[in-house]
Amino acid sequence: MCSSLAQTASAVALDGLVDEVRMLSPKRQLVDPEMVAAAARAWSPNTIRAFLSDLRLWDHWCRLSAVQTGAATAQTVAAYVRALSGEDVASDAARAVEIRAAATIARYLVHIGWAYRMAGREDPVASPLVRLELKAARKKLGTRQIQAKGIRFKGDDIDLDGPPSGICLATLIKACRKDMMGARDEALLRVAYDTGCRRSELVAIDVQHIDGPDGEGAGVLLIPRSKTDREGQGAHAYLSPATMRAIERWRDLGHIDKGPLFRRVETHFDGSVRTVGQGALYGGTVTLIYKRLVRRAFDKKLLGAMGEKDLERWVAAVSSHSIRVGVAQDNLAAGEALPAIMQAYRWRNADSVMRYGAKLVAKSGSSARLAKRFADG
Repeated sequence: MCSSLAQTASAVALDGLVDEVRMLSPKRQLVDPEMVAAAARAWSPNTIRAFLSDLRLWDHWCRLSAVQTGAATAQTVAAYVRALSGEDVASDAARAVEIRAAATIARYLVHIGWAYRMAGREDPVASPLVRLELKAARKKLGTRQIQAKGIRFKGDDIDLDGPPSGICLATLIKACRKDMMGARDEALLRVAYDTGCRRSELVAIDVQHIDGPDGEGAGVLLIPRSKTDREGQGAHAYLSPATMRAIERWRDLGHIDKGPLFRRVETHFDGSVRTVGQGALYGGTVTLIYKRLVRRAFDKKLLGAMGEKDLERWVAAVSSHSIRVGVAQDNLAAGEALPAIMQAYRWRNADSVMRYGAKLVAKSGSSARLAKRFADG
């Protein structure tokens, strides 16, 4: 079943790429069909979706600018960058475009360039003019990206040995329902924290990927493929005894003997559980589950004196990446070495880990220690 779904998704991806590139190609004929087919096989589903979405936005800009997409020049792209960065607000076309982050603009340019090269046309993005406009956009907008709010195991403002406080993994686990849906949610939370899995990795977990429990009750998760492992070399992640027990409870209640581990739990109108789906949980649902649990923790008065405004700010900042961010922060707080963190949780870029822990480092750095020393002075 999983193989059939994968083949269907691959076919849809190829069709979408072929259609988009054919529209851009001279005389609507693919110049290099093998390159398009190779891109469909090499790129992830998320990359393909972003590619197609970005090209639709580019096509819209060309129409606003009264330019044939196939005849666009470096000047057309440069004007697009100025509009996206908010540098140009004079023209009607520019005012119709939403301002984007510098990283998003850079992604647009990468995909536009790929599209023209695959279509057999001159790449209008390759011009020095466009590179300079992108540099100017980065200077204007800054390159700091909005980070998902981290969900740590016991909270933000306490030491690792203290009691849980505020929105944290321990509180969200406590807020889980006591039925089948709650069992699914707790298992999801615990696996996400133990492994630092991204949402695509979480929803791709199959029962056969879990080895254990061993004599101490712990297990090991095989992660066949991830964002940073396109070649499918695979990686392994530790599952604690508590996580293994949560997985076993969820599997028992959901009667899951094989196939995807995390699935949709369907409910009746009154909220009671009706049945468990057969297919894997949709990736976008992970964020919705986290947000729902934050609200449930608030309703159950597990968040102390937090008001509704603070709650809404928290909910808006939570994403499927929040637990992965919290894992990095907890590891840094525990004094774990950066190479060990990167290896355990499959980070290639040390900058990402340090960005997640930037506020934590500021609180424990030399300036913070000196300020505390003289606080009573």
